[in-house]
Amino acid sequence: MSLTAVSKPTLNLNALNLLKGTYSGGIAALFLFYNLRKLTDSLTHERQNVRAVFLDYQSMKPDELDFEKLAGAVSEFVTHDATPPELVAERIQGYEVVILNKVKFERTHFEASSDLKLVLVSATGTDNIDKQAAADHGVVVCNVTAYGTRSVSQHALMLMLMIATQAERYRNDVRAGRWSESPMFCLMDHPIIDLAGRTLGLIGYGELGQAVGKLAEAFGMRVLVMGRSGVEYDDGQERVSFDTLLEQSDFVSLHGLLNAQTEKMMNRDAFQKMKSGSFLINTARGGLVDEDALCDALESGHLAGAGLDVVATEPPAKNTRLLSCKHPNLVITPHSAWASRESRQRIVDNMQANLEAFIEGAPTNRVA
Repeated sequence: MSLTAVSKPTLNLNALNLLKGTYSGGIAALFLFYNLRKLTDSLTHERQNVRAVFLDYQSMKPDELDFEKLAGAVSEFVTHDATPPELVAERIQGYEVVILNKVKFERTHFEASSDLKLVLVSATGTDNIDKQAAADHGVVVCNVTAYGTRSVSQHALMLMLMIATQAERYRNDVRAGRWSESPMFCLMDHPIIDLAGRTLGLIGYGELGQAVGKLAEAFGMRVLVMGRSGVEYDDGQERVSFDTLLEQSDFVSLHGLLNAQTEKMMNRDAFQKMKSGSFLINTARGGLVDEDALCDALESGHLAGAGLDVVATEPPAKNTRLLSCKHPNLVITPHSAWASRESRQRIVDNMQANLEAFIEGAPTNRVA
């Protein structure tokens, strides 16, 4: 039996109310029990016929997490540590549910699996999935949101602090013995700035952008938020244009999704509009940034630094321009902002909730 998004079983409340008015409470209670039993049996039957496969299980570092409830929601739960592109079609055969993080899932994969009904994404971004193909084949795609707000927002502030204080350069100086050789009690070779009094420009003002804005305000920063022309906002936050944000911000922090409209939005023209001596922070998607243009802006001295947790291709090749960039105040972390244990467990719990909701006929967090 293939999984379908069934209509959620309901109690026959009209019949129950009639019984309450006609018979004793005991009979009504038995009727209620019978209906509850039917509902439970129906959902259990659905679960007994659902097979799920996780294509890149190790992307969650599962040894630190509890997958028991998610696995228990289906009749069979199969995992692969990682799945190369050439094995995706083979490994999804016979499964109603496919779970993935960063595996590319293309139209050919939807065409290759007649049993597939649901794709669960263990992330917010879904640019690795052909969502139009999913819709064409009647497959539901659900992502997870709001799982890493605390982890990602603190990471964004950490990157801001590191490039504002040049902490990595000073740390390297200590390791190289330069502090021990100093004729003074301290080193002051690399310029340090205060966050207080500076302006942070946020591009993307969902849950993550708002959390970063609140943290920045706690450091005494002024916060600007980019708005799109023709869009009305009802959150009370004043919006400015993209150009205005670039021109006025000391730090520009990216928190938007990657799509055809936002790809390489931070290009050569955008960097030229940024203040001389300003900084870029990106904890969103590497594809939002033209990396060659960023390197040029850094190496020319126009930008004073950048803090990145994401790059266009992950993992990056060792010889990429970005990893070879000569600017001393470029801090790159390996897409780890989201990866606190607490955040990863919330992903698992949210995927279980998405799966349960689909089985009950009311998908949540649906993106296709």
